[in-house]
Amino acid sequence: GRLQQGGNEGGGAAPATASSSSTSIDSGSQSPAQANAISPQHFVEAVLQVHATYQDMVKEVFQGDQQFVGALDKACATIINNRGTTRQPCRSPELLAKYCDALLKKSAKGISESEVEDKLTQSITVFKYIDDKDVFQKFYAKMLAKRLIHSQSMSMDVEEAMINKLKQACGYEFTSKLHRMFTDMSVSADLNNKFNAFLKAESIDLGINFSIYVLQAGAWPLGQSAVSPFAIPLELERSVQKFEQFYQSKFSGRKLSWLQHLCQAEVRLCYLRRSYLVSLGTYQMALLLPFESVDSLAIRDLQEATRLAQDQLLRQLQGLLDARLLVSNEEGPLTPSTVLHLNKSYSNKRTKFKISAVIQKEAAQQELEQTHSSVEEDRKLYLQAAVVRIMKARKGLRHNTLIQEVISQAKNRFVPSIAMIKKCIEALIDKQYLERTPNSTDEYCYVA
Repeated sequence: GRLQQGGNEGGGAAPATASSSSTSIDSGSQSPAQANAISPQHFVEAVLQVHATYQDMVKEVFQGDQQFVGALDKACATIINNRGTTRQPCRSPELLAKYCDALLKKSAKGISESEVEDKLTQSITVFKYIDDKDVFQKFYAKMLAKRLIHSQSMSMDVEEAMINKLKQACGYEFTSKLHRMFTDMSVSADLNNKFNAFLKAESIDLGINFSIYVLQAGAWPLGQSAVSPFAIPLELERSVQKFEQFYQSKFSGRKLSWLQHLCQAEVRLCYLRRSYLVSLGTYQMALLLPFESVDSLAIRDLQEATRLAQDQLLRQLQGLLDARLLVSNEEGPLTPSTVLHLNKSYSNKRTKFKISAVIQKEAAQQELEQTHSSVEEDRKLYLQAAVVRIMKARKGLRHNTLIQEVISQAKNRFVPSIAMIKKCIEALIDKQYLERTPNSTDEYCYVA
C-alpha cells in the first residue's frame, strides 16, 4: 500500500487601430470561453490562432506599431475575460488550467516532451491576458496536486519548467505554494529511503511495500470534503505505527494527519483462474480485505469493519460493483442489508488494472464552487494586506487614491471590484488598523 499525508505616426493610426481591435474581437468571439460544451484544447488553440493571425498582421502590415500592439492586447483580453451574458465566473482560468493538466499528464499520447514544452510556452500567452490569475492558480494547484500524488506527471522536469514559466510571468509569490508542493515530493523520496534504512537497521519486515508522501498542510490544496471516519485495516496498522515512530524520532514537534482518502494501494487477487494486480484507493482495499476469509458479506458488516461514512461507503462499493469484482443478486438501490458476493468468475484481458471510486456530478460541481469561494476569501485577505501595506507606507491617503493604488498592486493577480476594496477598508477600520481623518469624509490615516 502507499499512504500519503498527511510604425505609423500621426492621427491616421487611431481609426485603423480601433477597427483592428473590433475585428479581432469579432474573430475571437467565434470561439467563446463561456460556451459550456467547449473543450479546454479547443478554447486555448482558438485563442492562440486568433492571436497569431493578428500578431503577424501587426508586424507585417503595421510594422509593429505600438498602438496596434495595444489594440491587439485589448482585443485578446476582451475575448479571454468575456463572461458572456451570464453572472457565472469567467471560465477561461479553469479551461487554461485543464489544458495544461492534459498536456502534463502521462496520458498525453503521441506527443514528445519538447512538443509539450512548446505548447506550455504558448499557453503563457493566454495566461498573460487572464484577469483572474488567482483563479487559474487555484485550479492549477489542485490539478498539480493530483498529478504529483497519483504519479501522473509525464515528466518532473517539464512540471518544474512550467512552474518557472508562471513564476517569470507573475513573480515568486504567485508560485511559492507550487514550488513547495514540488519540493515536498523530493523530500518525501528522501524520507522513504531513510525509513527503509530504519526498518533494515531494526530488522523489521512490514510484510508489504509501504511508501509515503509527507505534505505541508499550508501548501497543498487538499480538500477535506472526502475525509471520512475510517478504521485502518489490520494489514496496514503496523506500517502506520512504525512510520509514526520513525517520523517522531526525526521531527518531534510535528503532527501527522493521515489522508487516507488520497491513498493508493495495490492488491493481488489470487482466487481466480489468473492472478491479477489491482490498483485502487485505500478505502476500496479496506472493503475488499474482509472477503479474504468469506465469500459474502452484508453492507452493514462492511461498514462495521471500515467505519466509513454511509455516502463514502456506497460510492466506494459502487466502484467495486461497476468493476464486477463484487456482485449483488438483489435488485434496487444498495441498503445496509444488501449482501455482496466476491465474483469468483471474474476475468479481465489485462492482468494489471485500476479501479476508481464513482465520482458524482454533484461532488464535481461542489468542488468547483468551493474553489471559487476559496478564491473570494483569499482575495479579501490579499486586499486587506495591500491596504495595510500602502497605508503604513503613506500614513494618510484620500479614498480614490487608495483605491487606485490597491487596484495597481492587485492587477497581476486579479482585478478587484471597487465594492470589494471598500468592504476591506471598512473591515480594517473596524479592526482599528485605519481611521477616517477628522474633518474629512474621504481621507484615511494609518493607526500605528
